[in-house]
Amino acid sequence: MNIMDFNVKKLAADAGTFLSRAVQFTEEKLGQAEKTELDAHLENLLSKAECTKIWTEKIMKQTEVLLQPNPNARIEEFVYEKLDRKAPSRINNPELLGQYMIDAGTEFGPGTAYGNALIKCGETQKRIGTADRELIQTSALNFLTPLRNFIEGDYKTIAKERKLLQNKRLDLDAAKTRLKKAKAAETRASQLNSARLEGDNIMVNFSYMLNFLHVKWLKIWAEEVTKSEQELRITQSEFDRQAEITRLLLEGISSTHAHHLRCLNDFVEAQMTYYAQCYQYMLDLQKQLGRCFPSNYSNNNQTSVAPAPSASSNVIGSSALTSTSGLVITSPSNLIDLKECSGSRKARVLYDYDAANSSELSLLADEVITVFSVVGMDSDWLMGERGNQKGRVPITYLELLN
Repeated sequence: MNIMDFNVKKLAADAGTFLSRAVQFTEEKLGQAEKTELDAHLENLLSKAECTKIWTEKIMKQTEVLLQPNPNARIEEFVYEKLDRKAPSRINNPELLGQYMIDAGTEFGPGTAYGNALIKCGETQKRIGTADRELIQTSALNFLTPLRNFIEGDYKTIAKERKLLQNKRLDLDAAKTRLKKAKAAETRASQLNSARLEGDNIMVNFSYMLNFLHVKWLKIWAEEVTKSEQELRITQSEFDRQAEITRLLLEGISSTHAHHLRCLNDFVEAQMTYYAQCYQYMLDLQKQLGRCFPSNYSNNNQTSVAPAPSASSNVIGSSALTSTSGLVITSPSNLIDLKECSGSRKARVLYDYDAANSSELSLLADEVITVFSVVGMDSDWLMGERGNQKGRVPITYLELLN
């Protein structure tokens, strides 16, 4: 029975507090009650936290779209994550394309030029697919997870304490309003009590009765003022304590920014590794195709585009980016001049070439070598000379110098 009484009293007290806050909030919105303003520093921290939350959500969602463009796949991964189950592994688009190319090349025949090229392209696409999978896993672990932990963890705690601070402020302002009304009522009661009636005995006796009631009234309002003042001190103390707790939490946003900065650096490094791997894979593929079928490129295309020098698998430097934007074009007539010229000529190497055997000469992009034709040599090759080194070089890797 006592427990039931306690629960009823607590429920009634909570309902009264909720009603008092609702009335105070409504009067503030209508401009009929004063509102305690937070200090400027705390307001700035609240604004910074809200801004961090909004942009973190946007960056996180768009990163998910970048890593997984398929919305159905994202929804499936989200459902599995909420169910605390591992999502089934699925083949990605580059891997699927690579498998189709390999199957087609096998069907056409690995011994044919087209079938061999399809198989080489398919193997490269599958390697790109593997690199893409590694990028997604690394980015999810080192970038998306910390952002999601902030939204679902730290910021929820901040929002909870911020809501509690709002309630404490409403309680404080409601207490201020009650104290103000109690003092005003006490003043009016004092004014009524000071008024004395003059006249015959009946009126005098009636005046004494009124004075007696007024005294009782004054005592009641005096007790109400004392109670309101005590309540104001308590609510003020609770508000100040909650404001300090909220401030300490909000000041941690700077540490959150520093942590997210490190995560952003990890994300950039993961992307850099991915793009460097893809570039190297495609460069190697182009070299393989150029080594096997250089004549096809010069015959089937009006221009032959040479790729930039290879970049490191881990770091893409500014020089590599500059070279990539400045691709060199060599015309077929220039290649014919190289083959038909008599004697030796100077030629600039367009891009790196690794010798397949001891009869060939390895090349470095932008170096200048001496070239000359040899009777009976394949039409796609010239003899190159660099100092004491000599060997065959592919004609499509060279640019004749005047």
